Parts: sequence; structure tokens; C-alpha cells
Amino acid sequence: MSPKLNSIMTIHSKRWKKSVDLYIKPKKRMEVKQNNIFPVWKPQSLSSGDVVKTIKSKLQLKKVGHCGTLDPFAEGLLIVVSGSETSNSDKYMGDIKTYRTVISLGDETDTLDNTGEIIRRADVAPDKYSQEFIEQILSSFTGNIKQRPPAFSAKRINGVRLYKLARQDVFVHLKPVDINIDNIKFISLDDNELTIEVICQKGTYIRQLGRDIARAMGTRGHLKSLVRTEVGSFNYENSVKLEDIENWNY
Repeated sequence: MSPKLNSIMTIHSKRWKKSVDLYIKPKKRMEVKQNNIFPVWKPQSLSSGDVVKTIKSKLQLKKVGHCGTLDPFAEGLLIVVSGSETSNSDKYMGDIKTYRTVISLGDETDTLDNTGEIIRRADVAPDKYSQEFIEQILSSFTGNIKQRPPAFSAKRINGVRLYKLARQDVFVHLKPVDINIDNIKFISLDDNELTIEVICQKGTYIRQLGRDIARAMGTRGHLKSLVRTEVGSFNYENSVKLEDIENWNY
């Protein structure tokens, strides 16, 4: 074989090898186990159901559920389980949860958050709201207390979610239930916005808590923002982001 022909074949061989390499290069997504737990950091605007549907579809899982609804306007940790791990949902739902929320004082909305319509207004007296005064109010909501679930909630009546009824102007007032709040920490009060951290157990509605705290302060209020920062041993650092689902290694 002539040196020239050999050189041409070598070049073509390298090109062919390169093209083969390019063909087999794409990284194959790691297979995800059917029985798993995903500590997902839910973004705002998505419902908990949206997150479950995305994970089920993208990871091709047969059975998926979440352990405790997180409102669409909120962000933070949403524990999602799949396969046989769904049988442990109650265990994860029972984990202690930590929230950071901002209560906007003066206006109460029908949803008790910033997505609703203002239905009540009251004066705000910032001169009266010393840190000591606020902390006394907050401490009155700790321990074993009674709380009435809000009209806009995921609870069911005859198989229908309350929020679906509320959107049709059908408001069901449920009886107060027992809940346990371990601690409420005052963070700040600035421009009629009260920021607090809540450590609580299963069944606590932070929107309702914000409304009740505002009323105890002599005004009205709704949640401007809500972040679930911890669930049991899970937090932001060891959570996974939904937008990175292609790279999840589970």
C-alpha cells in the first residue's frame, strides 16, 4: 500500500472512529429504582400533584405519591415516594417540619395567602408591636392547640377537595382539630411584614396560623411567602431540584 493511500485510510479511520465515539458518547441516564424516596425542593407555582406527575413521567415510575401537600404559592421540601416506599408515607408525614413565612399585616384574603382576593382589612399599629409583645402572641400558639382547617385546603369532604368547593364559592367550615406546634421564632417585623420560623408537626396549616396570629395582634393578615425549609433530616442542602431530574442518581 502506498504511503499516500495509507495516510488517507488512516484519516478516514480516525474520522469514522470519531463519528462512532460521538454516536456512543451520549450519557445514558442512570436507571432509577422503583422503590425510592426523593426529597424534592418544590419551586413556586407548581402544585404538589404537578411534581408527582413530572417525576412519574420523567423517571418512568409505576407508583408515586407525596408525603404532605405544599401549596402552589409556596416553595421548599416535598417528600416524594415511589413503589413500595409509598407504604411508609405516614412515617414521613409524621416527621417534624420547619417553615419560614412572611405574614403581611393589614389585609386578609380568602385563600389566606397572596393568591387570593382581599376580603377583610384592619388597621396596623406598628408602635404597639414591640418584639416582646409579638413573642408573647407567638408563644400562645405553641404546644398542643386547636386549629380550624382553612376553606382552601386539600382536605376532602365526601371525596371532594375543599379548595375545589371553595373555588365554586362553597365554603365548608370544619371543626377545629388538635395540632402540635413545637416552636415559633420571631425573625423580624419590617413595613408591616412579620417574618417568623415555625417548627411543627403533622396537620398544621401555616396559612391559618398566619391569619390567627394577625388577629391575635389586633389586625388581619395573610401569607406573603412560605418556605418549607426542613422535613425530618432533609433540608435544602440534601434535597434535589426538579429541573435537574435528568441527573438524579437514585
